[in-house]
Amino acid sequence: MLNFVDLFCGGGFGARGAVRAGGRPILGVDAWKLATDTYMSNFPQATVLQKRIEELDPFVLSKRYKPDVLLTSPECTAHSIARGSKPGSEKSRETAISIIPWVDAMKPQWVIVENVNRMKSWDRHDHLLVSLKNLGYHVNDLFLNAADFGTPQSRKRMFLVCDRQGSVVSRDDLLAIHKKGRKDARSIIDWNGAYKTTPLYMKGRAKATLARAERAIAELGMNVPFIIVYYGSDYAGGWQRLDAPLRTVTTLDRFALVTWRKRQPYMRMLQPIELLRAMGAGSQHFLPYGNRREKIKLCGNGVCSPVIEVIFRKIVRLTKDHGLRKAS
Repeated sequence: MLNFVDLFCGGGFGARGAVRAGGRPILGVDAWKLATDTYMSNFPQATVLQKRIEELDPFVLSKRYKPDVLLTSPECTAHSIARGSKPGSEKSRETAISIIPWVDAMKPQWVIVENVNRMKSWDRHDHLLVSLKNLGYHVNDLFLNAADFGTPQSRKRMFLVCDRQGSVVSRDDLLAIHKKGRKDARSIIDWNGAYKTTPLYMKGRAKATLARAERAIAELGMNVPFIIVYYGSDYAGGWQRLDAPLRTVTTLDRFALVTWRKRQPYMRMLQPIELLRAMGAGSQHFLPYGNRREKIKLCGNGVCSPVIEVIFRKIVRLTKDHGLRKAS
């Protein structure tokens, strides 16, 4: 079993994947109380600290916590394309560099860094890579789409998978471990839920919303359910089919499901439980705290569980391989 420390732990979606693969969380850190409360409720065996990582001394903590893996997901708001043209926050970007003292202090065998791919265009991205290499790590710089690993969501992210033994980890390696098909947006829908649904053509409905729905109906025909996508680039006409993975879950309430009653279209927003499914966390993970908006934010800030699960499975195999080599 691999012990791991989880920085920027959020609601524990990444940790859920790690646990499925045989990992054990020993310490979680996040600055948001709702996140730490959620993490603690899902992983009561772990110590959870509500602090910014810069406020803690990892050299002191390393005397108690000795992880095999340091799992990190630095703040991505300064890098994310979802920000549009807004300038990035250098303070937010610096959270990535802030993991270096933790790596230095805890000296884990493995370090995993997850972030949006645009982080690579940040002028200190190379500094992060050099810092990790200077601490003795071989860095595998991967670009992965969660949909390729059985997550019912298209979510493209950068993963740095770093090892002190110089192990090579590739996307093909991880896909070979996964060996499962894709899941679509239909699989996350709670078809039996009693949620508030309103006629699509109701008074006050935004023209842009109606235009997106009408583009979908023109393509699909009547009586075929679909999803309208709010907020974000309007590629694909602002809607999507249910037989494709859900587009990227963000911190905003951006997805509406359109269904039909007697050839009339009705609409409702996707629920937190459905977005939780889109993160691939599974029925064993739950969101006991927060209002609707906060739960959506937890999901949007999270790491898809199946991707971390596959990475941890690869790490477990390589760790056993290293052990066999040492024994021989």
